[in-house]
Amino acid sequence: MSLILASTSPRRRELLALLGIPFEVKVPSFEERLVTDRPAIEQVELFAQGKARSVARREKDAIVLGCDTVIELDREVFGKPADLAEARAMLRRLAARDHYVHTAVALVWSGRKEEVIALSTAVVRMRPFDERAHERYLETEESLGKAGAYSIQGEGGDLVDSIEGDFPTVVGLPLRLVAQLLGQCGVKMPVDLDELYACKPYANWNRFQG
Repeated sequence: MSLILASTSPRRRELLALLGIPFEVKVPSFEERLVTDRPAIEQVELFAQGKARSVARREKDAIVLGCDTVIELDREVFGKPADLAEARAMLRRLAARDHYVHTAVALVWSGRKEEVIALSTAVVRMRPFDERAHERYLETEESLGKAGAYSIQGEGGDLVDSIEGDFPTVVGLPLRLVAQLLGQCGVKMPVDLDELYACKPYANWNRFQG
């Protein structure tokens, strides 16, 4: 069997590579559209499922992995900012607060008519608002294309105080959960997950306990 990552994210590709499993990457045709009155968990699971299904329709003999990440604050869902003005507003709202990062994982194996969806959630606490630090960060344009307008594995890690939960979940691919789901499909892990998590071989991972 082959494994396909349905994603355009280089971060998910980098994280999945840490598991040592051969895989291909295919661009999903699914379009994400946030619905304001729909719960965050329901939306992120639908997005992950939609991405995986859109590729699995063309790759029936492969296990297709789809993921999606959203941020939830006060029951409001934060996706990717449309521009720097929206990114600025998001970061200001998140400052000095705890928020949830939900990452959903969907595995679709069309050939065997198997499908599973699971969720990993982490809590991220942001540092207090600092206009100068926020503006410096916005100038990097790293906010664009990132749920919640920050990248914990990039310079956005400077805006984060702490996390509770799984660091790769915040980046966008919860490795322990992915390994568990793939194991249920008969995929063997060539790496020791405990050793991987002890080494924390990804940008900024060693700065946080999760």
